Amino acid sequence: MRITTGKYRNRKLHMPKGIRPTQDKVRKAVFDILGDISGLTFLDVFAGSGAVGFEALSRGIAQLTLVESNHNSILAIKRNIALLNATDCNLYHLEAEKAVKLLSLDKKSFDIIFIDPPYLKDMAKKILQTLEAYDILSPNGLIVVQHSRLEEMPADGFKFSLIKEAKYGDTWLSIFSHAEREKE
Repeated sequence: MRITTGKYRNRKLHMPKGIRPTQDKVRKAVFDILGDISGLTFLDVFAGSGAVGFEALSRGIAQLTLVESNHNSILAIKRNIALLNATDCNLYHLEAEKAVKLLSLDKKSFDIIFIDPPYLKDMAKKILQTLEAYDILSPNGLIVVQHSRLEEMPADGFKFSLIKEAKYGDTWLSIFSHAEREKE
C-alpha cells in the first residue's frame, strides 16, 4: 500500500495482517469528493493501517487523529507514523465509541471524519449514532462512511443528512453533513 499523492507520495506503508485496506481507487475517490483539504482537521475511525489518514496528511491537513482498537493495527500505525515522521498525529488505542466520547469530553471537533468499520457488522450505523450523541463534527464538516453495498445507511431522520453516495463495486461511500447545513 502506497500513498498516492502529496508530500508523502509513493511512500510505502506497513500493513497489519487481517485487515481490508481501502483500495487505491476508493481512496482517490474519497479525496476527489473532498477536494482541497489543506489546513483542515481529519479523524480516521477504524484506522487499520492509517492509510486514509496518512493520505490526508500527505495532502496537507493540519491535524490527523487516528482511532483503532486492534493491537496489530496500532503497531502498524506507530511504525507508519515513525516512517513518515508524522508529528501532526494523535493516536487513540480505543474502541470507536469510547474514542468519540473522549474526544467530545476534550472539546475536539473535526472538519472531516472518515469511518471505515468492518463490513456487515452494523458498526457504521452505531458510530453514526455515537457521533450524533457526541457531536464532534465541525459546523461545516463532512462525515465519509466507507461501507458494503449490503449495508444501508440512514438517509434522514437524524442530526446528519446524506448528501452524496458513490459506488465502487461492493464498496460504497456515503457522505454526510449536519442536517441544518443542508437548509442554508
